[in-house]
Parts: sequence; structure tokens; C-alpha cells
Amino acid sequence: MNIARIFFALVGIAWASDIMPARANPYLAKTGEPMVPIRVATCAISGGFIHLHTALDHRLFDKYGLRPEFLLVRGAGVSAAALTSNEIQFLYCTADAIIPSLAAGAEAKMIASPLVGLPWVIIARKDILRVEDLKGKIFLATRPGGTPDTLIRTLIKKLNLTDVGIRHIGGAGQTEIYSAIQQGLGQATMVTPPLDARAKRDGFHVIYHLDDLNLPAIYSSVFTNDRTIKERPAIVQKFVAAMAEAVHFVEKNPDKAKASVTRVLALKDQESAQSAYDAYAKQLVNRRVTVPAARVGESIENARQAGTNVRRKPAETYDNSFAEHLQKSGFLQELWGGEVPGKQW
Repeated sequence: MNIARIFFALVGIAWASDIMPARANPYLAKTGEPMVPIRVATCAISGGFIHLHTALDHRLFDKYGLRPEFLLVRGAGVSAAALTSNEIQFLYCTADAIIPSLAAGAEAKMIASPLVGLPWVIIARKDILRVEDLKGKIFLATRPGGTPDTLIRTLIKKLNLTDVGIRHIGGAGQTEIYSAIQQGLGQATMVTPPLDARAKRDGFHVIYHLDDLNLPAIYSSVFTNDRTIKERPAIVQKFVAAMAEAVHFVEKNPDKAKASVTRVLALKDQESAQSAYDAYAKQLVNRRVTVPAARVGESIENARQAGTNVRRKPAETYDNSFAEHLQKSGFLQELWGGEVPGKQW
């Protein structure tokens, strides 16, 4: 009887292990392994980089044997140049800002996309309640051809809004644009969280979420240069694994994540921190961190139409092998306790 019980117990263990085999994290640093210094940068100060900043604050890279030095390199062009020259090994930036450089031949690739979609929202003065009410009104944007300008023109065309004027406020950022709408220079503009929380407090209405346009936007993504992929692929794999864990950490530790974004953006109220968290840790999050290939192709075609000298095929601008290995190794399943929740891009 005892032998039978032992037999069936062993069979049960073997059967269970076939369904959900126990796996260790294959990317962790081994005992005694020296830490590897890397340089990682963002191209702006943004709540959209909440996962990287939270990972840095809570030293998630350490367990993977990585010692990151963080830099802020403002501007897509400058940061792309720093990446391709290997002054930095990893860049976290809005994908649509870097993709034209990759398509034009920059020796770098997109290797992970923790955020997919558009965080932009339209805020309007209190007498405008719906996006249709923009007819005959003035929309404030930054320079011609910039993201807000392009998005509002797309919105106007898609929703057949007539007589919407666009007033450009030079190369101003969101803070200057916000001041302009407060001064009555226009009736509506476009901002990203957490500025929408301030707008609500100031009596403006949020009348449209640009992600509803379903454009081929990708947003915050990780880039590395071809040299690092060729010479240090294991380091690239560890970095992608750490960023995937950061997505999980942010979701499971909202207070810690909001503290990180509060520090980076120097926020002074909880509503703004919550707005950033809702947008970047919930609405746009891509838990598998794979690069959406179809959206890359569409983004490159848009760049071509905008005048970019496209020299590379879409498949030559990204490398999904590192993100896909997280799934094949069982890392993501172990991290999330089973099937990874959410949409698969």
C-alpha cells in the first residue's frame, strides 16, 4: 500500500512538472560573476519612462549583473548619434522618434517595446465638451511636422472636422503650450500624462484620447547598437530581461513606481502621479515587450512619406530575438505565474 502511494505520488509529481515545469531565471548573474558596467540613456524627461526609472531606483539591474550608469541625452537625433557611436549602449526613447534614423541606416536596432500606443490626449477650454466642438476653433501645437501637429491633422482628416485652425508656438514644449492655452491663444491642445491631471484641476476638459485613432504608434522602446548586439549579446539579453521584470515590478508595486515618476518629474500632487501610472503602467503596457513588427513597417512608411531617405527594410531595424527568448525560456511565464496577461502584439 505504501509502495503504491509512493508510486502514484511520483507519477503525480512528474505529470505536474510536465504542465508547469519549475524554472530558474536563466539570466541572473552567477555567484562571483563580476558586474558589467553599461551606459543607458533616455532622450527626454517623461513619465513614459516609468519602467526604466523604477528599475534604476530599485536596482533591478543588479541581480542580472549589470551596473548601469544613467544619462539624459535630450533629443532623438543626439541620442541616436550617441547610441550608434557606442557612447551609450542602451537608449530608452519614443520609438517613432528613433525609427526614421534606423530606417535611414543608423547602426542600431529596437530590441524591446514596453509601451505600445499613443498617450496623447486633447484638452480643451471649458466651453468645449466634445472633439466635434473643435470645428471653427484654434488648436495649439508645437512646430509644423512635430508629433502634435501631425496627430491633430490626422484627427481632423479622420473625423472630418472643418475649419479647425492650427497655431504653432515655435519649438515650445508642453509647458509652454499649456501656458498658451491658459492665456487664451487657442481653445485646445494636446498633452501627455500627467499634464492632463493638472488640466482637469484648472478647469479644462479631456475630450479625446489619441490612441483611439489606432495609428501605428509604438512609444517607449529600448534600443541598442549593432556593435553591442554582435559583441555582447548576453548583456543585451540580460538588459531586456531586466526591463521585462521592471514591467512586472511596476504593475505589482504601484506606490514605488509612482514615487519614481514623482521624483523624475518633480510632481507635487498624487493626481498627477496616478495619471502617469494609469497611462504608462496600465493603458499602453506591453508585458511581453516584443516589438510590434507591423507597426514598425507602417511607421517607416510614414517616415518615407515625410521625407526620410529610407535605406533599410523594416525587419532590419529591430531584433525581437531577445524578447522572444524570454517566452521560450519560460522566464515570462514564471514571472507572471502562468500565461502573460494582456494583448500580444
